[in-house]
Amino acid sequence: MNTSEGLAAWLRLTLTPGLGPATQRQLLAGFGLPDTLFAASRSTLTTVISAAQADALLQPPDEALIERTLAWAEAPDNHILTLADSAYPRALLDTPDPPTLLYVKGHPELLQMPALAMVGARSATHQGLANAEAFAQALAGSGLCIVSGLALGIDAAAHKGALASHTGHTIAVIGTGADRVYPASNKALAHEIARAGCIVSEFPLGTPPVAHNFPKRNRIIAGLARGVLVVEAAVGSGSLITARLSGEYGREVFAIPGSIHSPLSRGCHRLIREGAKLVETARDVLEELGMAPPVQPDRPRTGRRRGRTAPPAPEQNTPDAPQTPSQGTPEGMTHPEEADGTRGTDSQRLLDALGHDPVDIDTLAMRSGLTLDALYAILLQMELDGRVGKLPGGRFQRL
Repeated sequence: MNTSEGLAAWLRLTLTPGLGPATQRQLLAGFGLPDTLFAASRSTLTTVISAAQADALLQPPDEALIERTLAWAEAPDNHILTLADSAYPRALLDTPDPPTLLYVKGHPELLQMPALAMVGARSATHQGLANAEAFAQALAGSGLCIVSGLALGIDAAAHKGALASHTGHTIAVIGTGADRVYPASNKALAHEIARAGCIVSEFPLGTPPVAHNFPKRNRIIAGLARGVLVVEAAVGSGSLITARLSGEYGREVFAIPGSIHSPLSRGCHRLIREGAKLVETARDVLEELGMAPPVQPDRPRTGRRRGRTAPPAPEQNTPDAPQTPSQGTPEGMTHPEEADGTRGTDSQRLLDALGHDPVDIDTLAMRSGLTLDALYAILLQMELDGRVGKLPGGRFQRL
């Protein structure tokens, strides 16, 4: 780690207006550590940067912010990593545009772990949230640190899933200062991540949520991970920026397919058409990354009929996540009509009418032959049971 004096020089460099990470690295390559840089004359600086940038660099620093930041770094579990630190994540150094400084709250050693980014829509469906949480829990339990952006929707579900795994860890890369939480509704989640994982930002303390900072932080999400899994995304989603960057960095890109009728599946489908790997289970990701446990051999079963081969035994310790609605009932789970004995009842007729895509109430009435009053009564009970989700526009979807 840096001394206070050395770290103050790094802070002064990164707090200089008009100097982005690329220019900062240019100066460090030309002059070495920031202490040496600030001892150089204006004329010497202009051999590397413009005169306007040199003038900005030689302006008196924001001493109050530097002092406040140094005090923040002295608090337990707060860290500032520079490009010169051995603790700076190696995976990020291998990208074209690594940040000069990383503000870390929590456990910086997690930045060296093999990681997978998980991203997706903020306004995710119930099934998308369930998939994100289940996949994150399975993947974190298999040794991957889950990286996401602490946003609403898929990001938050991924962090929660990773934290739910007893052996799992998660990293939140944020678009504000490390001393702020955005959105405020994720405050409790952020505190849990800082306790069991870590929160990372390249932005100075006090930086508010500014729109253009969030796409910028996506390069860090992509850079820290061996690949990215897009759970749900519309065509214009910022998640596709993370996926594109991952591809440019030579990392793997995975996507979970969904309904052809859902706008939140179209981004994933586009990625799959462009070469992303279609994912149905957590094992698909682990195999691609070379981390899947070996498949257990089939075991003979007693009592099978002569001349027939017994079905394969379930794979042991395989961290498969639930499949998407269009993929049927995940192995090992009870089908809804078997769980409550409703086969052949109005409830089962409604489940059959729902299918696996979002459906409006009039279509349900036509398919099932049930009255609207009966439909609403059954749907309400199914919503309470977690078997049906209500979507925007008055549509319903089987979970």
